Amino acid sequence: MNLPLLTIALILVHLAGLAAATHAVMHTRTPQGAFAWALGLALLPWLTLLPYLYLGRRRFHGYVDQHRRHRRQFDHAREPVTLSHDPSCARYAALCNMLHTTFHPGQQLRLLVDGDATFTAILDAIAQAEHYVLVQFFIFHDDGLGRRMQQALLERAAAGIDVCVLYDGIGSHALPRHYVDTLRAGGVTIHPFATQRRHTRFQLNFRNHRKIVVVDGAQGFVGGLNVGDEYLGLAPPLAPWRDTHLAVRGQAVADLQRSFAEDWHWVTGTLPPRRSPPPGQGTAHTLIVATGPADLQESCSLFFVTVIHAAQRRLWLTTPYFVPDHAVTAALQLAVLRGVDVRVMIPSRPDHRTVFLSSTLHAYNALRTGIRVFRHQPGFMHQKVLLVDDDTAAIGSMNLDSRSFRLNFEIAALNVDRAFAGDVETMLRNDFEHAIEIDKTEYEHAPWRRRLAMHIARLFDPVL
Repeated sequence: MNLPLLTIALILVHLAGLAAATHAVMHTRTPQGAFAWALGLALLPWLTLLPYLYLGRRRFHGYVDQHRRHRRQFDHAREPVTLSHDPSCARYAALCNMLHTTFHPGQQLRLLVDGDATFTAILDAIAQAEHYVLVQFFIFHDDGLGRRMQQALLERAAAGIDVCVLYDGIGSHALPRHYVDTLRAGGVTIHPFATQRRHTRFQLNFRNHRKIVVVDGAQGFVGGLNVGDEYLGLAPPLAPWRDTHLAVRGQAVADLQRSFAEDWHWVTGTLPPRRSPPPGQGTAHTLIVATGPADLQESCSLFFVTVIHAAQRRLWLTTPYFVPDHAVTAALQLAVLRGVDVRVMIPSRPDHRTVFLSSTLHAYNALRTGIRVFRHQPGFMHQKVLLVDDDTAAIGSMNLDSRSFRLNFEIAALNVDRAFAGDVETMLRNDFEHAIEIDKTEYEHAPWRRRLAMHIARLFDPVL
């Protein structure tokens, strides 16, 4: 009696696998990804069907169409701004065209090196809010820093200030319900982000990886840090934790606010409070780069390609996950051939072992083309910083991996300003002084089992 039922079940699973394989061929963005999914779904559907439902889904259940419709509405409703005509920004014109936005001149920037500086600045700004606070992080933890943030938000809400908070449902999967309930009870409007109306913790793709804070429309923060003690270097074994954030004043804050508003409107159907930023009192030209899988192009990958191609003398970048796609890899190699000083800094300790193994193999391949690769010491390095020549620096949430390129919603600030680039250069020179430059022996002298593990890990690049 059980055998026929088992046979029928296997036949149904194989038929479902073939249907999913057809879907993968039609909808997966890259040929490599389509081939991998189709092969696995056709031959081993009992192993790959469930992962494909959660990892390989390309449709957002209406999110893409609504996202683009909302973006057009925001574009039409945008107030006139002062546009930048600085010739030093002209080499990034393709980004402006792709993102339908522009550089803002006169921005005032402050580099926030490490978690203490970042959250001191953010919590001070929140404490001084007079109208509203917008907060968006990938991760909230119910720990020391998480409770400090919670208390700061509750105090502003008790003072009659509008407080709007977004967190990612997967990034903050460990956040206890009472943390959110306490904020809601205290007058804070808080929601998890998901691209599907029917939220599920198993939807691992299309996560919102952005980190944004806006206070009264006048001051904004963007960068790589989340809300948790590990970002202050208080959680071994990854401590000390190296990360970087950015404080912005000027019209670029309106674009940070706009990115938050788009995500907020999708989740709640309403718009958060908004005020026009006062004119900036600085010297920087700033472009807010908000990217995501709902964009017409692979905007995050194209961002890196454009900025890398702009480098003529120097390109230094730091990333915790070095899993570049073919386009970014080719751009880095061409930069070396142009005579550009290309340096990549990656961690010496893993927080995700599969990504670390794949990154190690990519580092070896990069070394063979003349790219210099450094491992940060000590602790874990999580910062996402890019320095081009003597005048351009970018700070944001974007990693050099397929998850940032194609699967996550990301944001960064691209800044053209010699003084600010000088600050970033000083910061990175200090990082490089404490880093170890690696060579080919890291891979070539590794035990064969570890080298095999690296190559196996690379097979998962499309979802890392």
